[in-house]
Amino acid sequence: MVEHFREQVLAAVHERRLLRIRGGGSKDWYGGPLEGDVLDTRAHAGIVDYEPTELVITARCGTPLAEVEAALAERGQMLAFEPPHFGAHATIGGVVASGLSGPRRANAGAVRDFVLGAQLLDGKGDILNFGGRVMKNVAGYDIPRLLAGSLGTLGVLLEVSVKVLPRTVSETTLRFAMDEAQAIRKLNEWGGRPLPISASCWHDGMLSLRLSGARAAVEDARRTLGGAVVPDCAPFWAGLREQRHAFFDGDMPVWRLSLPTTAAALDLGAGQLIEWGGAQRWLRAPGDAGTAQRIRSAAVTAGGHATLFRGGDKAVGVFQPLAPAVARIHERLKAGFDPAGIFNRGRMA
Repeated sequence: MVEHFREQVLAAVHERRLLRIRGGGSKDWYGGPLEGDVLDTRAHAGIVDYEPTELVITARCGTPLAEVEAALAERGQMLAFEPPHFGAHATIGGVVASGLSGPRRANAGAVRDFVLGAQLLDGKGDILNFGGRVMKNVAGYDIPRLLAGSLGTLGVLLEVSVKVLPRTVSETTLRFAMDEAQAIRKLNEWGGRPLPISASCWHDGMLSLRLSGARAAVEDARRTLGGAVVPDCAPFWAGLREQRHAFFDGDMPVWRLSLPTTAAALDLGAGQLIEWGGAQRWLRAPGDAGTAQRIRSAAVTAGGHATLFRGGDKAVGVFQPLAPAVARIHERLKAGFDPAGIFNRGRMA
């Protein structure tokens, strides 16, 4: 299968055709407009190596995410960054390429923090290996982390090695009635204390807080924080991860704001949902040029940036425009890995 991919890449370069690297297609809506002939990665699937005692799993790019998670669950382990599926056909390659993390990200880390190694087919038809299958392997440039969130613009991700963690022994969710400003203040206060917080969500005057860890630690934090205990909380957090929460219903475009946790409440005249201790703020607002300028200006002023995450007019730019120096770095990286510019053109910029 790898040789078949290589033939497709070399033919595309020769014929000056664009290629669209695609797994299950569960995140086709994310990023810029789709261009090029599909290079389907799903046939290149299977778990290559999994040693639970080493806390690392290696799988081919087309391996279904559900298959990876099932294998980990059998051994009491998990992908700690809680990647969203956004569809039944999500693949592990798509997880890394999209770089999207779920509710646990602020406390456990992002996708890129867990990618230990990767195998990549570049735009010259060369197979490149980076990192490894153990946790102590990084030397020089950390290319595996670079690939996380690159949306397939640098090459065909053939195989990835990802660090995993044991599943938590105990979890409980607490709920508090408070306004947005109070929630941000409390989340920052609690974030500076040794509490087993693994996720947070504020919406419509209600703050939900998930505690995860040893039973004694979770119970002690529950008594310390107070609040109302939410029974059977797992469906709530799974729904938030997959954007099945009521906030995401409807056709209004979804904006994602990445801000410092201490950023004050933003009055943008639209409903918001806040995660990650205040660092990730979802906004429902039009996706036109005027709204984009207003939202991005507010995000920059607050010390962050804004992404047109879902819906809207992609012509306004999905991602925040890069500073000139950073843009030049991106251009040089793209030219190094994909000199003919055939991979997922326009997906990021």
